[in-house]
Amino acid sequence: MNIIVCIKQVPGTTDIKIDPSTGRLKREGVPSIINPEDKNAIQAALDLKGKGKVTVMTMGPPQAEDALREALAIGATEAVLLSDMKFAGSDTWATANILAAAVKKIGKFDLILCGREAIDGNTAQVGPQLAENLGLPQITYVQKIELDNGKVKVERELEDGYEIVETELPVLLTVIKELNEPCYPSLNGIYEAFHKREIKVLTNKDLNVDEERIGLEASPTFVKKVFTPEPKGQGTMLEGSVKDIAKELIKKLKEKEIIQKF
Repeated sequence: MNIIVCIKQVPGTTDIKIDPSTGRLKREGVPSIINPEDKNAIQAALDLKGKGKVTVMTMGPPQAEDALREALAIGATEAVLLSDMKFAGSDTWATANILAAAVKKIGKFDLILCGREAIDGNTAQVGPQLAENLGLPQITYVQKIELDNGKVKVERELEDGYEIVETELPVLLTVIKELNEPCYPSLNGIYEAFHKREIKVLTNKDLNVDEERIGLEASPTFVKKVFTPEPKGQGTMLEGSVKDIAKELIKKLKEKEIIQKF
C-alpha cells in the first residue's frame, strides 16, 4: 500500500496576533507545529501501509522542512517539500493545483490522506479540491478506516452519528482526530530524521504548473480582513425554578426588544 499524506505546518499556539496594517496573522516568533489532524493522517498511513511506503508532502517555505523531518521521525518513508516563491500567497484552489501536480510527479499511489482542516484557516477545502483536481473519489470526516481487496470502507462522522461509505482505491480521505491517537517519534527516529534522511525539494520548474493557476495573483479568493472580535459583555445567570427562570428570561428579552411585547 503506497500512501501519500499531505500535511501543513501551522502556528503552534492559540495566542495568535493580527498585524493591524495588513490584517494577516503574525507568524514571526511563533513556534510552528504539524497541523494536529495531519498527525492523525500520518498515523493512519503508518497503520495501513503494510509493506508499502508512506510519502509525506507539504507546501511552504524552507522552514517547513522541520515538519517533514518530524513526520520522518514518526515513521514516514519519504518526504517532499514543495517550495517556490511563485507558490507564495496561494489560496486553497491554487494550493490544490500545486499539490495535484506534485502527486502526479510522485507517481503511483493507492491512497491519499489529509487532515480534515488546518487550524490556521479552518476551511476544510484543500483535501476535497485536491481530489477533484486529480479526478479521485473522496470521503471526508473519516473516523474509521478498513481496507479489503482494493476497496476502502470508512465511518464518516455526521452531526448526529456516522455513516458507512465504501469505494474502490485509489481514493482521497480527510480524517478527524477521533480516528486514532498519533504516536510520538523515538529518539532514534529523531536522530535519523534530522541527521541522515534526505528531503526532496520540488519547485515549479519541477512541477511545471501554469503560473496562472498558482500564487497570490492566481488565487480567486483572498482574505480581505482578519480581526479579533470585540469581547461580549458579561452574561447574566438566572436562578430559581424553571418557571421563574422562564418568566425572567421573557421579561429581559422584551426589555431588549428581542421579542415583541403583547
